Amino acid sequence: MCCCHSSWVVAKLCWHHLRSGCFAEIDVRCFAPPYSHKVVSAAKVCGAAAESPSVKRLHLLVADKDFSFKAGQWVDFFIPGVSVVGGFSICSSPRLLKQERMIELAVKYANHPPALWIHNQCTLDSEVAVRVGGEFFFDPQPTDASRNLVLIAGGVGINPLLSILRHAADLHRDWANKGSGYEVGTIKLFYSAKNTSELLFKQNILDLVNEFPEKIACSLHVTKQTTQISAELQPYITEGRITEKEIRDHISKETLFYICGPPPMTDFFSKQLENSHVPKEHICFEKWW
Repeated sequence: MCCCHSSWVVAKLCWHHLRSGCFAEIDVRCFAPPYSHKVVSAAKVCGAAAESPSVKRLHLLVADKDFSFKAGQWVDFFIPGVSVVGGFSICSSPRLLKQERMIELAVKYANHPPALWIHNQCTLDSEVAVRVGGEFFFDPQPTDASRNLVLIAGGVGINPLLSILRHAADLHRDWANKGSGYEVGTIKLFYSAKNTSELLFKQNILDLVNEFPEKIACSLHVTKQTTQISAELQPYITEGRITEKEIRDHISKETLFYICGPPPMTDFFSKQLENSHVPKEHICFEKWW
């Protein structure tokens, strides 16, 4: 979970089923603070699967047509009957929402009530509500200068960075097919997890690397691997942590760095980049715990 925000805690959710039975109608006043102008939308679980032994992936169908997000942002996650609000990064691209009214989350098991509900009680057609938040995002405009991206992820910190990676791939498809829009530079993903079974979305990542071999590259790191690494993954795997030198080799005036992972990791790389004279406005980071 990427969660560097303070969620407004919900005391009560009011749910009234619509005649169609498709979505819950929510009395937003029950949990939206008076200063909030962000869209709170009903959503329905339309897909669920284990992404790893400890992470569950959800697809949510979002009801409100005005609901939108930028690649890298998170959602406040409201559950009927659960007073604690969850905060989970979106791992899908904005285009999936635009085309199919769907967002994707990947939630690690924890004793936090929203995570417990997702792992133990959530089923297909479960109804929740979501509200977008966060200042960690990649949202270039067509006239912006082309930038390279370096994405540095630890554990479930991959979630917002996968959203950014997918969005960048969508932008590159637009550029390649239409010759217009934002021109994305190169993208390098550094991603570290305990072992290959905890490297989330690895097939999705490799599919993008194979689709855009001249644009997208990845370096997958495992720190506590005890089993043999598959032949398919071996070319991309390094045993051991992501190193300062690997990141330093990608520093340039045209490169933006996005970092998400455990606080010690995020602090280390953001500080190292600053010490290497990368402008602060080129370093974006978010911490999870």
